[in-house]
Amino acid sequence: MSAVLVSLENVDAAFGTRALLDRVSLGISTGERIGVVGRNGAGKSTLLRIIAGEAEPDAGRVVHAGSTRVGSLAQADVLPADRTVREVVVGTGAEHEWAADPRRRGVLAGLGLLDRLDDVLGPMSGGERRRVALARLLVQDLDLLILDEPTNHLDVEGVAWLARHLAAWRGGLLVATHDRWFLDEVCGRVWEVVDGRVDAYDGGYSAYVLARAERTRRADATEARRQNLLRKELAWLRRGPPARTSKPRFRIDAANDLIADEPPPRDTMALRSFAASRLGKDVYDAENLTVRIGDRTLFDGITWLLGPGDRIGLVGVNGAGKTTLLRALLGDVVPDGGRVKVGASVRPALLSQEVAELPASLRALEAVEQVGRVLEVERGRERSAGQLLEQFGLPSSRQWTRVGDLSGGERRRLQLLRLLMARPNVLLLDEPTNDLDTDTLTALEDLLDSWPGTLVVVSHDRYFLERTCDVTMALLGDGHLRMLPGGIEEYLARRAAAGSEAAASAPPARATTATGGAGGAGGAAVRPGGTAPGTTASSTAATVTGAATRPALSGSELRAARKELTRLERALDRLTRREQELHHALAEAATDHERLLALDAELRAVVADKDNTEEAWLTLAADLEG
Repeated sequence: MSAVLVSLENVDAAFGTRALLDRVSLGISTGERIGVVGRNGAGKSTLLRIIAGEAEPDAGRVVHAGSTRVGSLAQADVLPADRTVREVVVGTGAEHEWAADPRRRGVLAGLGLLDRLDDVLGPMSGGERRRVALARLLVQDLDLLILDEPTNHLDVEGVAWLARHLAAWRGGLLVATHDRWFLDEVCGRVWEVVDGRVDAYDGGYSAYVLARAERTRRADATEARRQNLLRKELAWLRRGPPARTSKPRFRIDAANDLIADEPPPRDTMALRSFAASRLGKDVYDAENLTVRIGDRTLFDGITWLLGPGDRIGLVGVNGAGKTTLLRALLGDVVPDGGRVKVGASVRPALLSQEVAELPASLRALEAVEQVGRVLEVERGRERSAGQLLEQFGLPSSRQWTRVGDLSGGERRRLQLLRLLMARPNVLLLDEPTNDLDTDTLTALEDLLDSWPGTLVVVSHDRYFLERTCDVTMALLGDGHLRMLPGGIEEYLARRAAAGSEAAASAPPARATTATGGAGGAGGAAVRPGGTAPGTTASSTAATVTGAATRPALSGSELRAARKELTRLERALDRLTRREQELHHALAEAATDHERLLALDAELRAVVADKDNTEEAWLTLAADLEG
């Protein structure tokens, strides 16, 4: 039987007047790998700090067994800026004292720090400093690891390495994270912090979602029975006074208790999708784009054509220029060579990593009212700024909080709301999952599913990328942009098999994507997420101009086909909705001849596109079944 490392007995904790933990009792044993989830502000970090011994509970006991060695990684960056990587991770001793230790060398190599031991921490990026903080913790001899959002600021490759490393960890592990793929890979149990409780579920994230849905179903059934009994008891109470006084007093008390026993509403949230502005056939056309920073070339002649409805996931090594590419599309970065042509109807919005554009001194409600006091969300239906904030998870009790005092997740939702209120038709999302809890991420994915515009996502969250994007593009640090039909698995395989130098020496695939017509000299250009005129969607999905040297991966063709099938299903949903909207518009424009002609022409095009997409879906589905 595994030894219990830490146990909590009837622990209470509060923030101001709000209870975070209410008589919580639990324990963690050697070998257990537990993921901690819950809404922003639910008390996850507080729970971790109490277990680590870094915070005292307001009531109850925390017991650490014997000589249990506990190490924790906080969300906040506490590394000294004037120290080197070597001093922080392995100390100032002679190199032979640690270099012979395979565990230390493995951690440093896995986190890409072996050749950076003498670098000073101050000038490092957030992702690099996060790697150093992780290395300092992982080289220690510990019984219990406590990690608070360890994947923040890591790239896809860093997250994958950390998952492999922790899967081999033999001690206890407690990790709070919003990264659902990471939870599935690493954890065998999930704790959900909700309404002052800590509910335990067996399995990783996928098992937790199913188990929570079943618990919710049972709770709904219980509430339905309570409501039915409540109706009967209320009818009994409403009979005349003689009837009430002739009944036993305990029956009246029981009825009143039943009335008072209404369960508190679960803190749910449904992000509201706003109508996007109409988008023409031209979005972004980057031709021979070259950008240099000092002596380093970030982009070396990139050609990339984005069309309406494209859904692109952009991954790459740290420092490869993912954020710079987004800002080059927006015109915030002036290229050293080439050009970016922007379609006339493009209304872009960038969700930045820093949320620096939010006015920290304003109240949350005032920050929304800067964009608009009232917004029409549906035909004839309006929502006030306060109502919109509630739908984005900020209740009225928090709307007069200054932006600077909001939690990271609340600021992120506020940032997203302000962007969507401007009705953009192109969304550029730079690490959108940072600081968001799993419930909010699910709501954001649902919103993006039905969003009709062009989408480009930079993220280390592979679950989010695979859920929202149809095509994966990669910046491998060699100045070129590549399309990866095998998605994140292909990206990791390329990095693992070839290394950075081999990837840089491979002939670059032209990552041109287009709505139709001729491509470059290498052949026809294609647009991920749509179809070229005269072709079916399936014939264009995984074609990249000049991509002649892609490594053959086991199962990658099957994976690409499944991703394409999902993309086609999304496209069919969007086309069906647009067809219905056009039929409605035709009925309303019965006396406007010119508008009728325009709507009829668009309807014919939509129906033709839908037929082609449906045919492609049927063909691909038959191939997969065969």
